[in-house]
Amino acid sequence: MRLTLPLLVLVMLTPLAVAQPKPGVTDAEFGTAPEIRDPDNEAKPYRPKSKITAYTLVNKSGAWVKILTLGGIVAELHVPDKDGKLGDVVCGFDTIDGYLKDSPYFGCITGRVCNRLGNAKFTLDGKEYAVPANNGKHSLHGGQYGFDKMVWKADASLSAKGPTLKLTYTSPDGSQGYPGDLSCVVQYTWTDANELRIDYSATTNKTTVVNLTNHSYFNLGGHASGTILDHEVKLAADKYTPGDDTLLPTGKIEPVKGTPFDFTTATKIGARIKDIKATPVGYDLNYVHGDKRTAETKWCATVTEPKTGRTLEVSTTEPGVQFYTGNFLDGKVKGKGGAVYPQYAAFCLETQHFPDSPNKPTFPSITLKPGDEYRTTTVYKFGTAK
Repeated sequence: MRLTLPLLVLVMLTPLAVAQPKPGVTDAEFGTAPEIRDPDNEAKPYRPKSKITAYTLVNKSGAWVKILTLGGIVAELHVPDKDGKLGDVVCGFDTIDGYLKDSPYFGCITGRVCNRLGNAKFTLDGKEYAVPANNGKHSLHGGQYGFDKMVWKADASLSAKGPTLKLTYTSPDGSQGYPGDLSCVVQYTWTDANELRIDYSATTNKTTVVNLTNHSYFNLGGHASGTILDHEVKLAADKYTPGDDTLLPTGKIEPVKGTPFDFTTATKIGARIKDIKATPVGYDLNYVHGDKRTAETKWCATVTEPKTGRTLEVSTTEPGVQFYTGNFLDGKVKGKGGAVYPQYAAFCLETQHFPDSPNKPTFPSITLKPGDEYRTTTVYKFGTAK
């Protein structure tokens, strides 16, 4: 067939189709984490000097997520907008240096106990345990050297649901003051339906406490797109655990109705944020949508970004979720591509048992005994508004 000149020019100017990434898992070196010494046991460092690997999980649609062996960090998460354009919707860093020096828990696994433990102590079977106070007088996210600082062993595979990364780590007896050797497994599955499924499990050889979560900072407009104040949020919870001026729960469980904390109907994050009496101003509290862990995941939150049309639905087996709006971000942290993350640059939905549960007898227990298994699941499903 002979081409006319205009058609020939058109063919010559048409860009070649970009190859679609193949579904599966690839890995690459991401840097080296230095040794962290244990001041109480020089022969056994908290973390030996370790090479860090980044695993990239690609599903059948070409959407993908990058996860690090350092802290199980979700470093990148690329999902389509309403026009099919992929965008990275989690805050993070391009190199390991940021995660080692400046990270406000971007994307990591937090434990042995996520969130706050009041006065950095708890009592278990009549014995008081002291843990590091790294958040004023309280302990936050497992202490100074929590699970976010540890290097996890990785095993990648392809499952029927999509590419999977299985991470394992054993926290030794006495680490950060916690009793028992705690053997943990956190499995990320990136499904073909653009779901990031996280399955957590743990066993112990001594009675201990455990409460694990993921601390990803989401901005559905794109990690460098500004604030999340226009995002609309709907939560299943009609109750919350009010906190004191240090953000530690008081032990009460109260209704959200009539407060700025009511998201039982879809509401913009910025609509009532200035009505919150806190320093800094913003949402940083535990929402209650159950009184115990369930066998199957249940919906707990939906977030919609109006410009891109991206949506996030969260379901979990946990009875609570910490909704946090990046109140402590201040524009000083430089992230991927030189992005500056201002206050309210992202939100977190950290599924969990309630903060300070070991010190609040009325809260659901996070005690784990030998012979029992801690097991919980959370699913972050990405889509677009119809």
